[in-house]
Amino acid sequence: MAKDLEDVGNDAARPRAAASTLSRAADASARAATGVACSVGAYALWGVFPVYFKAVAAVPALEVLAHRIVWSVLLVAGLLAVQRGWRLVARALADRRLLLTLAGSALVISLNWGVFIWAVADGRILECSLGYYINPLVSVVLGVAVLRERLRPVQWLAVAIAAIGVAIEVISFGTLPWVALTLAVSFALYGLIRKTAPVDPVSGLFIETLLLSPAALIFLAALAAQGEGAFLGEGWRIDVLLLLAGPITALPLLLFVAGAQRIRLTTVGLLQYIAPTGHFLLAVFVYREPFTPVHLATFAFIWLALAVYSLSILHGRRTA
Repeated sequence: MAKDLEDVGNDAARPRAAASTLSRAADASARAATGVACSVGAYALWGVFPVYFKAVAAVPALEVLAHRIVWSVLLVAGLLAVQRGWRLVARALADRRLLLTLAGSALVISLNWGVFIWAVADGRILECSLGYYINPLVSVVLGVAVLRERLRPVQWLAVAIAAIGVAIEVISFGTLPWVALTLAVSFALYGLIRKTAPVDPVSGLFIETLLLSPAALIFLAALAAQGEGAFLGEGWRIDVLLLLAGPITALPLLLFVAGAQRIRLTTVGLLQYIAPTGHFLLAVFVYREPFTPVHLATFAFIWLALAVYSLSILHGRRTA
């Protein structure tokens, strides 16, 4: 009799356990779907970034960078006020280790911003495109080295093919494509640091821009004192464009961080292709930058590497 009662109890518990498992799976699926949607939105916005920075190309790159920082911190502060998120910010500021982590991510992303602004104004959108095509593979290598993510041999083959593509440009032109490599490495590092930082996207971005804002404000104040600042000195069009630096900067970054915290770093790298494709199309077909046979060979190897890597990811997921 006791055995029968035990069996009945076990039978009743099984549906509850199955329902709990399905609920967790549904939550994980919804989280992943949200992460993919956020990442796609971020990369699509970044894909058309050159249009904005071409519009402010008359303003020195360092000044545009300072405006990006200042208007971003003000915008995100407004978001925090609406969300009543200051408690999370205070908690993050009190965590010395987290603060140092965010200081590192702030320095890395400011480098990325500055190089990109200068490169677009200097007519190097094609090299920016190359950098962001390489970025997913750099993210993959960092995922292996730091997060202990495993790669199959075919994925290592993709990394090697990309390296050949970069080598072609180095051998042909005799110089490293430093703009491309700087953008690729800096953004991959930023994604890695933010993925490991236990802070929500809005609070994290606020602290990053807050840490950078004193230097930006001092620089802009010095320009204004010398009568050399573009803001309020070059007409309403430039003023409006510089004011837009805040939302243009903050929105895709918030989407990116929200996505990176919900999906694997390898998936983030896979979706990265959206942005450099936008850059490539703008560079070649809109801004008519030179596209030589050497450039074609370099991009061909990078595209082949990305195709190999993407197919390996898709095959692995179907198998799983």
